[in-house]
This record gives sequence, structure tokens and C-alpha cells, in this order.
Amino acid sequence: MPLKNTPTVKGSDRRPLVLLTGATGYVGGRLLNILEGSGHRLRCLARRPGALHARAAAETEIVVGDSLDPASLEGAMQGVQTAYYLVHSMGAGGDFEDKDRQAAWNFGEAARAAGVKQIIYLGGLGESDGPLSPHLRSRREVGRVLRESGVPVIEFRASIVIGSGSLSFEMIRALTERLPVMIAPRWVATPAQPIAIEDVLAYLIDALKLQPGQSRIFEIGGADQASYGEIIQEYARQRGLRRVIIPVPVLTPRLSSLWLGLVTPVYARIGRKLVESLRYPTVVRDRSALQVFSVRPRGIREAIARALLNEDRAFAETRWSDALSSGGRLASWGGVRLGSRLVESHVAQVRSDPSQAFEPIRRIGGRAGWYYGDWLWRIRGLLDLLVGGVGLRRGRRDPEWLRPGETLDCWRVEAFEPNRLLRLAAEMKLPGRAWLEFEVEEEGSGSTIRQTAIFDPAGLTGLIYWYALYPLHHFVFGGMLRQIAAKATRVRAA
Repeated sequence: MPLKNTPTVKGSDRRPLVLLTGATGYVGGRLLNILEGSGHRLRCLARRPGALHARAAAETEIVVGDSLDPASLEGAMQGVQTAYYLVHSMGAGGDFEDKDRQAAWNFGEAARAAGVKQIIYLGGLGESDGPLSPHLRSRREVGRVLRESGVPVIEFRASIVIGSGSLSFEMIRALTERLPVMIAPRWVATPAQPIAIEDVLAYLIDALKLQPGQSRIFEIGGADQASYGEIIQEYARQRGLRRVIIPVPVLTPRLSSLWLGLVTPVYARIGRKLVESLRYPTVVRDRSALQVFSVRPRGIREAIARALLNEDRAFAETRWSDALSSGGRLASWGGVRLGSRLVESHVAQVRSDPSQAFEPIRRIGGRAGWYYGDWLWRIRGLLDLLVGGVGLRRGRRDPEWLRPGETLDCWRVEAFEPNRLLRLAAEMKLPGRAWLEFEVEEEGSGSTIRQTAIFDPAGLTGLIYWYALYPLHHFVFGGMLRQIAAKATRVRAA
């Protein structure tokens, strides 16, 4: 894969070249997959190109660069017809507005000098004649600065984005799952027009079909207007939870951000910037996007349903345990918290090739047992039977091989890739959802075995369950991995 400051020019390829920024981010990462899948000639600009190795196709060029470094943009723009600008600095320290302004100016100037025909930019909605938060004001200013470069800009202004993994949706999920009763600030009643991530991506892709010309601004939102409180209630309805929201007028943005950081600690660093934006309406006033594009956005109910459906697929494709040290030690007691999910991961190194390392994993369960603390597994199975669960009676179909969809004791095989991956979804009675995953990767003259236990708690009961049993789970899962590693080593010796 090309990895350099000056891209390779492929003279025989006449397809228009598209430059994508923000490919390691939430929207950009998904857009990357769509652009590659639809056959576009693609180049990515990344400050940390190593983060794109695993997700970009071999044909995709990766250019090292930063919008705050003008010199790095010159080579990246060579031969580009359309450039996606999906960059922002809200998570950065210092004055993010200055950084956003400077980055946009550098990008626009480099695009103009290189003869780029069009820039496609994703910004944020907000009332044109009313006050805006610093974040929304900066998003608006970035669009203006890009247009001042003279390059035609297609600017999309979006409201709350609903999708598995999006900041807004993860915040909603964390609040709803953890708090049966919410003492909420007034911004939960602020009107918005949430839009599904699939519809945002559809607009961004459709913009490539427009003939480069004058700059245009399009406001995009879903089919329904809904406040944060209404989104929370719809999420709760679909998850089978009952939630009470009590708005209070006394929570200032600072107090709200502290409250948000306490309840959703993943977002503590940007809590205040986010809260300040949530206080202002973000609804579509100009509906011209519906006349220009073929996209027909979903309503809030379908958007949340798709996010809940897709979160497991997105979760399965993401290695949550990368947040842990390479030594396999936990980053904090009780597992690592990601959104509202709780993760415990262990890593073992063995001097065996992947097929040998994976052999005890594919044989796990059934008559072979779980390699450690089997008497505890039997007690857990009995307790599960007493409350109407499946217990451990189901065993496994075949002692050697597994296939997706079949049962394995109290689990169901969700994914199985020989010599690489086994992921099990729990079917025992639990106050939440649970997975157990094993991954094997070749490393040097041996292999790395990574074992990850994941729990998605259902409300406060689920959190109490996880923390009450955490010491026992840590004991059992740690012992299990040690035994798997020992068996893998014996297989190699044999």
C-alpha cells in the first residue's frame, strides 16, 4: 500500500481521483468503505497512516499529512477532482475554533492551487438568525472559509447523527441504560431533527454526482423532529426499559457537562462543548436537499432500530481490547468501559503457529469442558436452569469443529474462522448481553491468543451483576486462558 508524502500517479487509471480526510473518524471510516466498494479511485490523507492499514483496501493511496501543515497538503492534492473535508478539532485542547479556522484555510488554499473541482464538507445545523454554540459556530465558519478559497463547496449541515458508535447515540445509550430516573437539564427538550448515519453517508455519496459549479448549502435531517428526551424514550422503548426524565432549570452548561461526564465518562473531555451545542435547536428549515438528492431519510424509530441492529456487527468488527496494554493487563479495575459496555481482555503469547494455538479453542466446551473452574461452570449452569435458562446441557454438535449459528453449552457460536477467531454469544439468563471472544494472530515465531469477555449491561441491575461477579470472572477467564496457552504449547511439542 503506498505510504508517502508524494502520491503515486497512475497514468493508466482515468477515473476521477477522490481525496478523503477523516478516514480514521466515525463518518469518514464508514465513507471509506463505501467509496472503495463502489469502485472510486481513492486517496486518504491521514496524520497517523498506520491506523488505516487494517481498514483501507490495497488500491487506496494513503498520504501522510495534516490540515494544520500546509506543506503536507500540496502533494496530497495532486490530481484530485473532489475532496471530502471531514476534519474538526472539538476533541483537541486549546482554542479549537482557531485550529478549525486555520485547518480549513490551509485546505482550501491547497485545493485551489491544485485545481480541485469540488470540496464536500459535513458541518452542523443551527438557526441562521439565532445564537450558536462555539462548536456549531465553528462548523459554520469552516464552511465559509472553505468557500472563500474559490473552490466550489457542497456543505451539508446535519443535526444529531444516529448510528452505532456515533458520539450522540453512544451518549443516549449510556444515559438510558444506566439511569432509570434522570434529573435532566433543559436541553433534553431542545428540538432537533436526528438523522441516521446511513442517510448522512447517502448524501455524501450522492454529492459526487453533482456537476462541479457554484457552492451550495444543504440542510439534512431525518423524517422526524425529536428532542433528546424523546430520542431517549424511543431508545428505552426499543430496549424494553422504562425511564423517567425530570427536567430541571438549574443545571448550567458547566454543571451539565460535569453531570454528563459522571454518567458517561467516555465523553468527559468534550462534555461541555457538546452540552453547549445541545442547548440550541438543530432542525431543517431549508428542504432543498430533498429536491436535489434522491435520499429519503428515515424516521427516528427506524434510525434507532438500525443502530441497535448494527451495533453488534460494528462491535464484532472492532477490537475493543486494543484499549488494553500489550501485556494483557487491565487498564482499570472492573474492566475497561467503552460506551456502556464493559470489557475484560487477557493476552497470552505462545511459541506455536496459529493452527496449533487455535486447536484447544475450537475444541472448547462440551465434553472437553472449559479448561478451568469447570465446577464453577456447572454451578452457573444449574443456577441458569433454575431461573428458566438453557444451562450447560446442550453440549456441542461436533467435538472438533464449530460453525456459526450452532449452540455450544450455554453459548451460541456467532462467528468462527478456523485458526483465527471464535466468538460466542451468551444465551444464559443475564441482566444484559454477553460475548466471549478468542482471537489468534501470528506474531514472530509464535502466536498471540487474545481472550475478550464483553458485557452490555441492562440498566443498574446489569452493572451490579458485572461488578459483583467481576472477581470471579477475572479468576475463571484468566485461568482459562492460561490453560489454553499450555495446551497450545503441548500441541506444538507433540
